[in-house]
Amino acid sequence: MAWDFSTEPEFEEQLAWMRTFVREEIEPLETLDLDGATLKRATAPLQEEVKARGLWAAHLPPELGGGGFGQVKLGLMHEILGRCAYAPSVFGNNAPDSGNAELLALGANEVQKKQWMEPLLDGTLRSAFSMTEPNAGADPTLLTTRAERVGDEYVVNGHKWFTSNGSVADFLILMAVTDPDAAPRRRASMFVVPTDTPGVEVLRDIPTMEHPEERTGQPGGHAEVVYRDVRVPADNLIGAEGDGFVLAQKRLGPGRIHHCMRWLGQSQRALDMLCERAVSRYTHGSVLSEKQMVQDWIATSTAEMTAARLMTLQAAWKMDQGGTEAALTDIAMIKFFGATVLYNVIDRAIQVHGSLGFTTDLPLEGMYRHARAARIYDGPDEVHKVTVARRVLRGYEPRDVPSEHVPTRREEARRKFAHLLDAAAVGGY
Repeated sequence: MAWDFSTEPEFEEQLAWMRTFVREEIEPLETLDLDGATLKRATAPLQEEVKARGLWAAHLPPELGGGGFGQVKLGLMHEILGRCAYAPSVFGNNAPDSGNAELLALGANEVQKKQWMEPLLDGTLRSAFSMTEPNAGADPTLLTTRAERVGDEYVVNGHKWFTSNGSVADFLILMAVTDPDAAPRRRASMFVVPTDTPGVEVLRDIPTMEHPEERTGQPGGHAEVVYRDVRVPADNLIGAEGDGFVLAQKRLGPGRIHHCMRWLGQSQRALDMLCERAVSRYTHGSVLSEKQMVQDWIATSTAEMTAARLMTLQAAWKMDQGGTEAALTDIAMIKFFGATVLYNVIDRAIQVHGSLGFTTDLPLEGMYRHARAARIYDGPDEVHKVTVARRVLRGYEPRDVPSEHVPTRREEARRKFAHLLDAAAVGGY
């Protein structure tokens, strides 16, 4: 199978514009301590520029108000957006809203799309994905949050956490068990739950390595949410009962590709800082770029990033050609490989800067804290490695004698080429 990651010249021009736009107009905002309202005012005119260029919400099809770019083009965009945490929201492509919009596009009916997806796309509503529980993260078959049908409503009770942006969201997309007796992957369903529904309690944004101080009510937080007898209209069910796992998989597949490309943008930014420091810092008789150990860091980082980029674009291409199912092994591979590359490149950049890299005078320490989470969210490394191994092993069968056993192969070869061996024995050759 051949792979073609190329894009037309017009799109390459858009990418060139994006690189300049992100570097000159968005990255400077990182240095300012802006509250949510001020940041929104600062980015609003930038969002209008993005819309004018036809780059807004490129993850959705044109009939839903998006660009319909496909995963390869989206991947190339996200590589640029990944350089700055503010950039995805300026382009209407920020998690979790982008993934939730894709989920609604796939599973919601027309009324639900009008009520929830279109305002989400316009940026007038914010959303959160409420799936993970304290005792059910990597294995969603262990979910215990329950949604019981009572007349024209579902009554929800349960405890969620790491509901990203839950404390600032207008509505939650909730995954809850509707049939505990069904097959494990048919037990759960998804619902739209407005955050002002009685019984929805956002307890806090959980302090993390990314945000050590408790800062409930700020974008980027990971909320702990309790549902106490929350009554949800049956009309808020997304798709059919039992569709929760299918919808989650369709949502998370593209999201993982976007994550991996954004990590490459972050990695490139870290590598740029590493190389700039290497040619600038003089110590022990020469600049750092002349030290073989530093050269090794640069070469290894470049090779790892190149491998991760090609793997991710290959996954994106396969998804464009055959959907999520066609790319499941590739998506699992890039998730754990790309997260490790991101972490390692940032770590090397910190090391080459010495004590300066450890300070907040550079963005590296913040990038490092954020990067550690990449090996956990959307499935920890170990789960994705198991997925890859199991899917690879499907192509093999047990054998009593190894297929490469030389004595056995020798006997088979003697039988196959007996006429040659016989002729050689009587001097025919």
